[in-house]
Amino acid sequence: MSRKTLAYLLLLAAGLAAPFFVYPVLVMKVLCFALFACAFNLLLGYTGLLSFGHAAFFGTGAYVAGYAIKGWGLPTELGLLAGTAAAAILGWAFGSLAIRRTGIYFAMVTLALAQMVYFIFLQAPFTGGEDGLQGVPRGTLLGLVDLSRDINLYYFVLAIFAFGFWLIYRTIHSPFGQILKAIRENEPRAISLGYDVAKYKLLAFVISATLSGLAGATKMLVFKFATLTDAHWHSSGEVVLMTILGGMGTVFGPVVGSSVIITLQNELADKVGSLVTVIMGSIFVICVLLFRRGIVGEIIALYRRMVGQKG
Repeated sequence: MSRKTLAYLLLLAAGLAAPFFVYPVLVMKVLCFALFACAFNLLLGYTGLLSFGHAAFFGTGAYVAGYAIKGWGLPTELGLLAGTAAAAILGWAFGSLAIRRTGIYFAMVTLALAQMVYFIFLQAPFTGGEDGLQGVPRGTLLGLVDLSRDINLYYFVLAIFAFGFWLIYRTIHSPFGQILKAIRENEPRAISLGYDVAKYKLLAFVISATLSGLAGATKMLVFKFATLTDAHWHSSGEVVLMTILGGMGTVFGPVVGSSVIITLQNELADKVGSLVTVIMGSIFVICVLLFRRGIVGEIIALYRRMVGQKG
């Protein structure tokens, strides 16, 4: 058994045991944002596209899934699929427009489009406006498993995260993923080699948006409501922070970054109040100045230096 396989098995075992040692709802929140950050990292870390509008897909997944379950009476699993599909369609529409630009212009286009979605959710009657979409029932899984129990829901959320993480892992280690890395490193060279760069960018954008929508729909199920915060630009900023802090362009970086940020927010919210935002900003500045590779990136670099010295 390889070291990598053993590491994944140990992490899976830790995930299975986590709800017996940590408050399950907190771990579920971490898993939802970890999936969100991993999806964002596929775009930023492996394709080199900085989006400031990913909260639009996160919020769309949450609102559509919530309304499908509460308003349309769909089963929980179909509601989650509806939210994910809505985010995928929105991702295709946004991506088709945004990929025509690069750099800061791409980022600004995604931000502008996301703000449009935010104001639609603010005004639309089915979202509940500033009060949000509340009282969404968790329902049952396949009509058999009662998801109103936190422990049952936890393992469902863990399975969703594992599926999303596996999909991203397979994507970045496939020939498609290698082409994305080539686009990130040198887009003109990728074009000269005959690759349809726009098509690959759009597909990466849609995959990222789809998984972001799945993360938003899952978070809605955990807390039984969707609010404007899910679609606000602040959520887009948070996922950027999680990715950079953990280490963009690394497989586990977004998971570590989201775990640190969510845990800090949970621990500091009652102690320092609104100063949490200042603390998060300070952490971001320190990370950018001193740990540009992020937590996981720095650990990997240290490990390679140690192995090199031993060799």
